[in-house]
Amino acid sequence: MKHAWFLTLALLASASMAEVPPEVLDAEAARVAVVEKIARSTVAVFDSKGQGGGSAVIISPDGYALTNFHVTAPCGPAMKCGLNNGQLYDAVLVGLDPPGDVALIKLLGREDFPPAEMGDSDAAQIGDQVIVSGNPFLLAEDYHPTVTFGILSGTHRYQYPSGTLLEYADCLQTDASINPGNSGGPLWDAEGRLIGINGRGSFEKRGRVNVGVGYAISINQIKHFLSHLKAGRVVDHATLGATVASAGDGRVAVDDLLEESDAYRRGLRYGDYLSSFAGRDVTSANVLKNALGIYPANWRVPVEFVRDGQIFEANVRLASLHHEGELESLIEEEAQKPPQIQPPGPKDEDEEEGEGDEQPRPRIQLPQLPGAAEKPKLPPEVEKRYTKRSGFANYYFNLQQQDRLFERCGQWKALESVPHLVIAGSDSLKHEVRIENSGTEASMRSVRGQFFAKFDSLDTAGDGPPGSGGLLAAVHQWHKLLHQGREGFDELYYYGQLPFGAGLQLHDCLMAEDEGYTTQFYFDTQSGNLVGMEHFTSDDRDPCLIRFGQFQNWEGLELPRRWIVRFGDNAYLEFGVESYSNAAADKEKSETEEAKDDKDKEEVKEEKSDE
Repeated sequence: MKHAWFLTLALLASASMAEVPPEVLDAEAARVAVVEKIARSTVAVFDSKGQGGGSAVIISPDGYALTNFHVTAPCGPAMKCGLNNGQLYDAVLVGLDPPGDVALIKLLGREDFPPAEMGDSDAAQIGDQVIVSGNPFLLAEDYHPTVTFGILSGTHRYQYPSGTLLEYADCLQTDASINPGNSGGPLWDAEGRLIGINGRGSFEKRGRVNVGVGYAISINQIKHFLSHLKAGRVVDHATLGATVASAGDGRVAVDDLLEESDAYRRGLRYGDYLSSFAGRDVTSANVLKNALGIYPANWRVPVEFVRDGQIFEANVRLASLHHEGELESLIEEEAQKPPQIQPPGPKDEDEEEGEGDEQPRPRIQLPQLPGAAEKPKLPPEVEKRYTKRSGFANYYFNLQQQDRLFERCGQWKALESVPHLVIAGSDSLKHEVRIENSGTEASMRSVRGQFFAKFDSLDTAGDGPPGSGGLLAAVHQWHKLLHQGREGFDELYYYGQLPFGAGLQLHDCLMAEDEGYTTQFYFDTQSGNLVGMEHFTSDDRDPCLIRFGQFQNWEGLELPRRWIVRFGDNAYLEFGVESYSNAAADKEKSETEEAKDDKDKEEVKEEKSDE
């Protein structure tokens, strides 16, 4: 018996000394390296009193981080954020996407934060290995994230709002543990690339414990919204202005349609088969909801529909999903919800919801932050970076984006010393084109005729000349921007990036609200030039669209030599500019020249008289 015992020990020792295959060691080392990499970018989020919170992920060295709307809502504009280096940083709210349950915050105090590597959520496939990191139950007192592994168990999932405005469209599903406190944290692929932001989970009815079904907002959806969030805005999602119902054989037909929608103006009608939306085949109503849910309002997408066997294609501008005031009400409602301090306990039924504002179990001791006993004031660094304004999560960041545009734009206030602008040129057939604009009136002369507008208000200017959609009013707004800048409008703000032009390339968009009318100015993201604009005379009409090209230096001013004007699907006018001038200066010059001519004539007359 003693011999057998020693033999067993010898065999165990021999087995333990057996060589581990190098593939196993390499895989283990790679996994450890990925975990170390993702842990640096994972953020533990607390409110300013050290209570509630969730998780986030850093996406840029200057501290921008993504999280859930329902994580930030109870926190207000200020948060505390911990990293795995053990340091706690102040953070300020930047932008909100309430329907999509996304928020953008900015950590303060460094310019070298460790950002996540962005992935491509559309490339993720069911069965792929994925990783979740975050702060479940707010366990991370030292701010080191909890890491769980799993697989991607579903893609393109649609989660209904369920009594709230929060809608998870085109989301990713995983069996990796997403528990209360993981909300707002990252979902990674096996290489440590960010492919989603965790938000919802399904929980067993006897306790808030994950049962293997969690949902993450895809990073590709968030990429569409990111510039809008950096603008400090409260962002809305999009609607087509039409709904569809199954027509059998994998087809859907339009069963409701708003006649004031852009889809209707582009030709979509009741009964049409909607075959493609933004490059996706539409085979069910849920497919359309998924595709719609990843775009912000005002986005343009290519749409394909079929009528009587004929295929039609159009680029459609998407409208806002919610009415004015709905999102503000949601924000106020979420902000009033206190952090839930009870530990996981019995529930009446299974639940599926966002869980970012959970407290840990009572035995867990949260970090004690300054001012936890009373409602804290904003930290000085946060206060310097927070400006409250209706319609914005943080208007401070919108001003920053406006300044960025103005610094790069060669046309910004280029006409500051030109109160009465004269544009002289000709069309392709050498017909004269002459446009004048002052602060009170405008006129245009072309092969189409001569037209005038008075600017007692934009309303009196109307949409003339006929067929242009409001060209004279559009020129008036363009001149105002280049002459007066911000001061010329009731409201001027950076909107974010939107598709513009024939190729639907992304451009920075500056939105002007003036006397109840909207004008959108588009800037090239590379050169900074103001390359286009749209002036809307009505919400249910196409705008007057102008594209500017061939920028050249003109007496020290960087101005376009080519103008293309469209209204709806029709070209109105295209012309080349030969000169920009100041009518007041021209008049003064003309009067000076006339006076000189008169003087010369008088001198000649006197000389003849003397003879």
